[in-house]
Formats: sequence, structure tokens, C-alpha cells
Amino acid sequence: MSTDDVLAEVGPRLRRIRKEREVTLAALSEATGISVSTLSRLESGLRKPSLELLLPIAQAHQVPLDELVGAPPVGDPRVRSKPIVRGGRTHWPLTRQPGGLQAFKVLEPQRKQEPEPRTHEGYEWLYVLSGRLRLVLGEHDVVLSAGEAAEFDTRVPHWFGSTGEGPVEFLSLFGPQGERMHVRARPTSRK
Repeated sequence: MSTDDVLAEVGPRLRRIRKEREVTLAALSEATGISVSTLSRLESGLRKPSLELLLPIAQAHQVPLDELVGAPPVGDPRVRSKPIVRGGRTHWPLTRQPGGLQAFKVLEPQRKQEPEPRTHEGYEWLYVLSGRLRLVLGEHDVVLSAGEAAEFDTRVPHWFGSTGEGPVEFLSLFGPQGERMHVRARPTSRK
């Protein structure tokens, strides 16, 4: 629906709301400070609605501004996604829109792995829900426990996974660049 179509529906909606409340144009004019002729032209579509006219009308009728302009109803905000299994790791997408910030709940099974640090553009945030998460970031090799978070520049070589002591469940947030990862050469040896 175009902006002109939405605006064309405002006038009839204003008239319907006013009549449902059994309010005259004169009474509405007195309550809003808007002249009777301006109100009449708004309702008939001869005057385009503006925020400075609609706000006092919404207040006088005690309705949200959305009701006057016919804003579309807000859809169900719940994200219902199917788990994705990649490399033994289970990911539950927590965002619906591709691009922009991406959020995932991740379950990493108990396993011992040799870290293979990677790099990509952007930043990543990790938050451990349960278990222990090993994070290798540049020269740092740390273990995060439940309730701990990490934030890092993903251009620094990084890897994260199970400590090998049990499964770990965590949240991962990253920008659109995080989807375009590329492998970086393995570090020589760990001390």
C-alpha cells in the first residue's frame, strides 16, 4: 500500500472514530484547538493529515496514533526456527532477517578438538549459558563459564568450542560480515 493510499484512508477513519464516540466537529474543535473547517477538510480528504493535526485528535479521542493512521498490526514477534547442525554443532537462529545482526543459541557437544583459528570482518559476542567454552583469541587461550561473556574483533584469529569436559551451550551474536568467514593459516605451535 502506497503512502497516498494510507493517507487517503485517514479522513474516513477520523470521521468513523468521531461518530462512534458521538462527538461533534465543534466539540472536537474545542478539545483540540483545531478549527471546525480544518477538521471537516481532514475528514473529507481535502486536507492531508499531518502529525501536528493528528496528535491532538488522538489525544482528544484517547486512542493511539496508530489507530488514526491505520498502522498495520504487529505480527507475532516470536522466532520459530529449526535447528541447523554444522560440523557437529547445533545452531538455533534467534533472528529472522538475513543481513544485519545475527543471533544464535549454540550447543557444542563434548569433544576434544584441535583449535583452527579463523578470521573475518566484524565483531562477535559470546555468552555462556551452561558448561564451559574454550576461546582461543590471538595468543590468548581462555575458558568461559556459565554467565561469562566475551567480545572481540573477529579480524583477530579466533576459535571456540568445547573444553572436552562436557557440552557447552552459548549465545553467539555477530554482524553480517560474520557470515563471510575465511580460513586463516594455522598458528605455528602453542606453548
